[in-house]
Amino acid sequence: MNRLARIALPALVAAAFAAPAAFAHGTWFMQRANQTALIFGVGGDDLDMVKRLPKVSGFKAFDADQKEVPAKLEVAGPLVVVASDAKPPVLSVWMDYGLWTKSKDGKWHAKGMDEVPDAIVAEHTYKYAVHVRGDLNGPLGPLEGQRLQIIPVAKKLPDKMGAPLKLKVVFDGKPVKGAKIVTDFVNDPDMKPLVTAADGTVTIKVRNQGPNVIAAILVTKPAEPTKTKIDEHLATLSFILPHLPE
Repeated sequence: MNRLARIALPALVAAAFAAPAAFAHGTWFMQRANQTALIFGVGGDDLDMVKRLPKVSGFKAFDADQKEVPAKLEVAGPLVVVASDAKPPVLSVWMDYGLWTKSKDGKWHAKGMDEVPDAIVAEHTYKYAVHVRGDLNGPLGPLEGQRLQIIPVAKKLPDKMGAPLKLKVVFDGKPVKGAKIVTDFVNDPDMKPLVTAADGTVTIKVRNQGPNVIAAILVTKPAEPTKTKIDEHLATLSFILPHLPE
């Protein structure tokens, strides 16, 4: 198999298994009460991240040179927040969200299709999130644990709503053709998604003069074909554009 065929394979898998049109739940970082919190949901759904904290596989924070710095996730009431003596400009988290099967009656079950005989959807889901909250000394690169990652091509993010932003989506470090992109995962999760080109890139317009959460979804062949029909990967890139001074 040549290199181009390997890159295009995830898109072919996605078409073959006919993944649902609607985006699944994802995770992202956002400001809550002057703290940076880890959010889980989709659109206006802001679900209980505290009970989902055990599903987090890894968390890392990085300085402007993209070197790891000390930081951890802590429970603060109903929130999971980032605790660090510094203010790392890059945060990264990844989750193995496990097996999910939907039966004919529309109910979801946290088990494989081998345990749900009338399954109409069966998937192993993974969530990834990267948050950029400060200037970097170079373009953001692939990060550990981020099998699916949305990477800004330029060194610096735009500072105005409507500005173009070129992104590259990579899976296991390789560009992905055909990844679906939602440019405003919080405010417009049901928009018709954009699709990455053969080199994994897509150019969007920044949606908000404030919080932005961009999502990418990719379907691949199942690692456990007796339990699931697909593996589903959902990644987010979040950042906040500044408002005018008061």
